[in-house]
Amino acid sequence: MTSALHTSALTSLPLLARGKVRDNYAVGDDRILMVASDRISAFDVIMGEPIPGKGELLTRLSLFWFDQLGPKGLNICPIHLTGDAPESVVSPAEVPQVTGRSMLVQRLKPIPVEAVVRGYLAGSGWKEYQEGQAVCGVKLPAGLQNASKLPEPIYTPAAKAAMGEHDENISFEQTVAMIGPELAAQIRDVSIALYKAAAAIALKKGIIIADTKFEFGLDKAGKLVLMDEVLTPDSSRYWPAESYVVGQNPPSYDKQFLRDWLETAQVGGKPWDKTPPAPRLPRDVIEKTSAKYQEALARLIG
Repeated sequence: MTSALHTSALTSLPLLARGKVRDNYAVGDDRILMVASDRISAFDVIMGEPIPGKGELLTRLSLFWFDQLGPKGLNICPIHLTGDAPESVVSPAEVPQVTGRSMLVQRLKPIPVEAVVRGYLAGSGWKEYQEGQAVCGVKLPAGLQNASKLPEPIYTPAAKAAMGEHDENISFEQTVAMIGPELAAQIRDVSIALYKAAAAIALKKGIIIADTKFEFGLDKAGKLVLMDEVLTPDSSRYWPAESYVVGQNPPSYDKQFLRDWLETAQVGGKPWDKTPPAPRLPRDVIEKTSAKYQEALARLIG
């Protein structure tokens, strides 16, 4: 692994945007260089300390899944990768900042819908089910427990929020109003197909993908393209299959360890109120968070 990169600083390309993890740079008017930093966020706040190797790991996992699900694999839908080397578009001095942690992708028109698919009842979905036996307006059978596998995966979209704000769960009907019935149905059907295929691949490697979110854009011809990161522990809930018990929260390969620590952390002698600045992360929290990500990668890719 290269040294940790909290924030990239490329000067050979114009910066388009910095997200919670990715720094996006314009490459002409038709491509984007996506650099996955080692930043980590929790409760929509970016931590001051990076998790070494995280950006490379997220990139490797995304590339693995693009290979499995895109044109080289099951060919479920087009993907945004151009196939060009990220190192080819930056100056020689900047190559270390992009190697292993970047994707050179098509510039698309993003669709403002997070395509969330749930195969199991967990997190906010479990809370909502307890209140009304439904998740995001999707009615579910009675008698389900925390972490129950759903009879069929369900599509529960969210509207993308501005940076630093929470995405808002919306109904399928609301997505129809936003983007039209044909595109809304296509995104739903493609997302469920992607989830089912990925869940089957992961289960063979001892990982349950409880839920995940996909992002899509439209190319110049108006064709739907899978974009951004895909099926990483940042965008999915990964559970070790051997620890799975219905009725309990399984240990997950994601930032749950960090979230749990933050729930007890203090800033200035008071419990942290989940607004910036975040508490400083101690070394053991950084190392244990990193180990969770590494284990997911090792299981899936070896």
